[in-house]
Amino acid sequence: MSSASTPAPQPTLNLADLKQRLRETSAIGVFTKLSLKNQVDDLLKSFRDLYRDPNKRPSAELRQRYDLLLLKVLSLLQDSDPPLATAIASSREAIWSILADPDKFAKI
Repeated sequence: MSSASTPAPQPTLNLADLKQRLRETSAIGVFTKLSLKNQVDDLLKSFRDLYRDPNKRPSAELRQRYDLLLLKVLSLLQDSDPPLATAIASSREAIWSILADPDKFAKI
């Protein structure tokens, strides 16, 4: 198989880059960005609360909230900012692995 026919894997976004690119994109309006920021803050608060408990394993409900939020962002970006949508989609599991690990989460 030729390497020319295999697409190069998309590099994953780190959280700082993701935050900056979402701020800069014109694909999402100001009020929608504010709404998304509030939803992200709520999700992060849920993770902070989780990591205060002895059971530090994220629930299926937290994963579902994360997935739904990412799908919402992707749907907002897919037509107007496809490169960012692609970068977020390819970073989905890497971002989750940071959120789902108490030690990695503590560093964000």
